[in-house]
Amino acid sequence: MKKCFLTTMLAFTLLASFAQSLDKAKDYLKSKKLAEAKTQIDQYLATEKNAKSIEGWYTKAKIYSEIAQDPALAAGTPDARWTAFEALKQYVVLDEKGQLVLMQLDNYKPVMDIYQGYFKVGADNYNANRFEPAFDNFKKCLTVSEYMISKKWSNITLDTTVVLYAGISAEKANKKDDAAIYYAKLAEAKVNGEGMVEIYKWLVDYNYNTKKDAATASKYLALGKEVFPKDPFWSAYELDMAREKGDKPALYKLYESVLAEDPANTPIRYNYAVEMYQDAYKPDLAQRPPNSVELIAKSEENLKRVIGEKPDYAAAYLVLGQIQYNQGVDFNNQNKAIRPPQGGKLKPEELKKKDELRGLITQKFDAAVPYLEKVDEILGGKGKLKMDEKGYLKDAYDLLITIYDNKGNKDKLKVYEDKFNNVDKIH
Repeated sequence: MKKCFLTTMLAFTLLASFAQSLDKAKDYLKSKKLAEAKTQIDQYLATEKNAKSIEGWYTKAKIYSEIAQDPALAAGTPDARWTAFEALKQYVVLDEKGQLVLMQLDNYKPVMDIYQGYFKVGADNYNANRFEPAFDNFKKCLTVSEYMISKKWSNITLDTTVVLYAGISAEKANKKDDAAIYYAKLAEAKVNGEGMVEIYKWLVDYNYNTKKDAATASKYLALGKEVFPKDPFWSAYELDMAREKGDKPALYKLYESVLAEDPANTPIRYNYAVEMYQDAYKPDLAQRPPNSVELIAKSEENLKRVIGEKPDYAAAYLVLGQIQYNQGVDFNNQNKAIRPPQGGKLKPEELKKKDELRGLITQKFDAAVPYLEKVDEILGGKGKLKMDEKGYLKDAYDLLITIYDNKGNKDKLKVYEDKFNNVDKIH
């Protein structure tokens, strides 16, 4: 009996010791003696008997969360905040009834401290351009947020701010694959709002150009187009993707579809006209497609619509001038091809044909002049020009020089030679 009694007394002593250890940990926490509290709670939970103590794990979460907020102590326990989160999850697992009384009494403060702590550290690192630690903290913040959402402790379904900053931080840290994961969360949730359109654009370009995944790029392009239907990026990118496939009929069909939806999209219409003309016109007749004449006519028609909608579209005037000029060149080549035989003379009908062709050359060159001079009118009087605008101006002057040289108009020739030579000086 004495032996049994002593054993029972020893058990009570141990239980009292364990309880005293938890109480001490709580007292140390209350008095902000966090190092001592940490030692006490770790010792308490290290024993097998206390490993399932609901209050023990909850107390550990609170202690480690407080340590994480103390710069001096946090330096010695760098994973304190994550340890607090893991302890909190263990507390939830052990609370089989799911009442979470201790958490409710604290108004969920421990988990909010963990969440806000990660966000603050992430934001501080981000603002200091330390993007790798910023990403790590935003990533952990999101993990906490998603846990809160899963437990219905939060009334949101996606923490868009944290997801966004996790993605941006990853991108700035050159972790593009990671950035894609977080940006994808936003895109698939169809987030909108100021600046969010860039997320969809980034995903399209990243998947198409970096990952060479056209299907995924098309997926995010469709989502972006759905959420931001008025942005011109989608149509332009769809056309770029179609162009790379090399199927011209399919590309032209897509152009027609895009313009049917947005007839006033002058940049797209201009690009359509230029592509058709570039495909249709080759200096060598043998290299032109069978439908060259139809394509050139359609190109001209679309360019005229462009300048009708936007009268200062200098590039469109230049191409219209080039079309007329090149048709004149074609007539000139036909004229040169009519030659008398060796030691002979041209036939009357050949002389007549050459005379007709010279008239057509003049007609076409004359038709080109107003378009080319319009380029000068739009750009020539401006100051500093963009590189492409200077190119348009030089090309227009170059053609006008050739035309007036052909006409024998030395005064006009001199005017445009001077303008050509001064483009870089003036603009």
